[in-house]
Amino acid sequence: MTVPTGRRERKKAATRQKIADTALRLFLERGYDAVGIRDVAAEADVAVTTLFSHFASKEALVFDQDDNFEQRLTQAVTNRAPHESLIPALRHEIQAMVRHCTADGTAPVYRMIDESRALREYEESMRLRHAESLATALIADPDLSQSATACRTIARFVIDAYSLARETADPQAALDEIFQMIEAAWEVA
Repeated sequence: MTVPTGRRERKKAATRQKIADTALRLFLERGYDAVGIRDVAAEADVAVTTLFSHFASKEALVFDQDDNFEQRLTQAVTNRAPHESLIPALRHEIQAMVRHCTADGTAPVYRMIDESRALREYEESMRLRHAESLATALIADPDLSQSATACRTIARFVIDAYSLARETADPQAALDEIFQMIEAAWEVA
């Protein structure tokens, strides 16, 4: 995530992080369904309108890094070195995301997501949005000659690699296996 430079931007970022941290703590302590938006706002000492100026929904509070992940994925395409291969660049970014999401202390968060229909649905819509953003970046890349269909397919595979690896006992081995298939599919396309 880009570090805010001005005082106002730093204060906004700090408020956003305070809200997200407070929400996650409350959700884990009391259960996602037992905590309302007003509870989070009160505990974070912000107005409900302030909360909604930072987060579009209650579900978005759980996925506070969503925009950052999406941006990092597209930047893996757009900011790679002139002769850097695409699939290794994407793999590197997915590995970083999986490390973040499988770090110590994250298991309760993913258990909460798995137990909530609303959070599972939000996560699925988020993955589809990430895949579409990634596909758009791939399609727009002048150095890539694959069709739009191939770009959309690979984008979905990459996003699914993140989800599948995160859920395994050995995420690194899963990523190795998955990205071998992605690399082969990309070469065929």
